[in-house]
Amino acid sequence: MLPGLLAWLTFIALILGSRFFPNQTSLVLIVFILFWFLRTIYFLIHLVSSYKQARENRKTSWEEELNKLSFPRKTLPELSSWKDIWHLIILPTVIEPYDILRDSLKSIAESGYPTERMIVVLAFEERGGNLGKENAKKAEREFGKIFTNFLTTFHPDNTLGELKGKGANQAYAAKQAKTEIDRMNIPYENIIVSVFDCDTRTEKSFFHCLTHNYLTCEKPLRSSFQPIPLYTNNIWHAPALAYILSFSATFWQMIQQARPEILITYSSHSMGFKPLIEVGLWQENIVSEDSRIFYQCFLTFDGDWQAIPLKFFIHMDANIAPTFWQTMKNQYKQQRRWAYGAENIPYLLFGFIKNKKIRLGKKWLHGLHIVEGFHSWCTHSLILFGLGWLPLLLGTKNFSFTVLSYNLPQIAGLFMRISMIGMLGSMYLATVLMPHENRPISAKDKIIFSLRWLLGPLTILLSTIPALEASTRLMLGKHMGFWVTPKERIKKAKDNQ
Repeated sequence: MLPGLLAWLTFIALILGSRFFPNQTSLVLIVFILFWFLRTIYFLIHLVSSYKQARENRKTSWEEELNKLSFPRKTLPELSSWKDIWHLIILPTVIEPYDILRDSLKSIAESGYPTERMIVVLAFEERGGNLGKENAKKAEREFGKIFTNFLTTFHPDNTLGELKGKGANQAYAAKQAKTEIDRMNIPYENIIVSVFDCDTRTEKSFFHCLTHNYLTCEKPLRSSFQPIPLYTNNIWHAPALAYILSFSATFWQMIQQARPEILITYSSHSMGFKPLIEVGLWQENIVSEDSRIFYQCFLTFDGDWQAIPLKFFIHMDANIAPTFWQTMKNQYKQQRRWAYGAENIPYLLFGFIKNKKIRLGKKWLHGLHIVEGFHSWCTHSLILFGLGWLPLLLGTKNFSFTVLSYNLPQIAGLFMRISMIGMLGSMYLATVLMPHENRPISAKDKIIFSLRWLLGPLTILLSTIPALEASTRLMLGKHMGFWVTPKERIKKAKDNQ
């Protein structure tokens, strides 16, 4: 109940305060606006820092860096070479078209890492019917010989105690892969498991970079590894609002990469196979399995768990549909599903109460971060662009003649104009990160991309509102199932206007 309760109490307090205590409420709002302005600058600095590091990582020859390492390693003494590291890659899918699965598998095959050291699992759902079976046959014919170990699994439908979602599917796939791994007698410490959305395309050297981080980090068996999701596979076909939301999600993850002390796993991520087995794989009855696995490990290993930022891009699909209005509907549902990650708040806080071994400082850091994160998602944009003017609308007549009533809109307008620097930074980075599609980005393209960001305030309807709905559902005890994002690579031009 906590995230929804905090959000609605904030709105109620703001309304009542504006009516009965307009002076005090105005002061609170001015402080909030100043805080939000400073936070924007803080985030922009982190965003630029992560981009510069990601750009350098793209240029780095990670295979050469691996060859420079000495063996055996202190953290993994049984290894004699980096080539002893295996990669287990799980791609959960339901009813996605084969061309999307093919592009993802092709990118893995062409990443440069030895395919004989890869175990690739294409994880279908039994409820996918004939389409899943046909896709499995196509994939086995095309990639069965490329990958020495290529598996297709079919997660049974209507399993007792499971939610129909990604977590249950990938957990089932990992169990099947474990059987094969045990047969091949591969030490669990030598395996890095990556779970990718089925539309994920990896860049060349991604697995070399991941392997290098695994081998050189202080505690490889107590770490997750998080790349930066870049939603650009189909971004040229995305309407303006979908374009803004896609890059906003990327930029938020880039900002988080610069703050490793509070970074958690999101979407496609990696970790050692041994700790994954030790925590019992991904939880099978929740919506947000990607972040839950981090908290599972954090609680199981008494706070001795971290997410290491790879600062390396992987490419995924923007959420678009054949028509504009269906795209907007899908965007809303996707944001609502992401915001349902607030279900991790009770899991984490009650876990802190039960586990006395975790240091109090770590409990406060992660506890406050997760509560504040979902609260700000539900409230900040609405306050900045709407409710922040309530003292002027609801305040008493006497208040309308005070200095505060005059200064509130002046101060708010000033800081909002100055904070436009954040939007300008987003405009520039979004243009730089656009895929060129075998042609340079023209001046006309840059102007169009930049003008799209002027629609930024409208994304409140497709981000903050669904986040508030998700928290309210949790507060009222109304569970929400796992909504599968439809994949759409090509969009009709007339629907994109």
